[in-house]
Amino acid sequence: MAKLILLDRDGVINFDSPESIRSAADWTPIPGSLQAIASLKRAGCKVGICSNQSGIGRGLFSTSDLAGIESRLKAQLTALDTTIDIFCYCPHHPDVGCDCRKPKPGMLQKAMRTLGIGPADTFFVGDSHRDLQAALAAGCRPVLVRTGNGQETLRYQHSFPDLLIFDDLASFAQSELDTESDGP
Repeated sequence: MAKLILLDRDGVINFDSPESIRSAADWTPIPGSLQAIASLKRAGCKVGICSNQSGIGRGLFSTSDLAGIESRLKAQLTALDTTIDIFCYCPHHPDVGCDCRKPKPGMLQKAMRTLGIGPADTFFVGDSHRDLQAALAAGCRPVLVRTGNGQETLRYQHSFPDLLIFDDLASFAQSELDTESDGP
């Protein structure tokens, strides 16, 4: 059975910014994050991104700006001979009340449905309380990384009894690879 690793983007794959990542020029990967994705893919995992991008709904950047960021990410992953299986973004303003904006589970459910992998075989790696809530709402295994807002989010760890906590995406990926190599 294949595993699905869903990732928040800002603060997990790339450095975040209080002003939001608005263009490809603003997008800088966290050291080791792209290599972690490549390692997970080589091990047979499906990897997707589920990210709130309310800057579109707020008028801070456009869908073409978001496409430019995605294109830069894809190019850097292509250089590592890998790719992302699915990109899911919520472009809505927080006041819209959509089903896709985390902490609601819509994006995660869409990714699992599209890739045909159920919640029991899915991890959601995030750096915020909303990410952890979305993972639980979707029935996925929540994973917190200390990058981005993760250090601050640690204060909520008591609310998530099965929470896995790692320093960054690379350490999570290494743990998964170690678990896989131990095998049954």
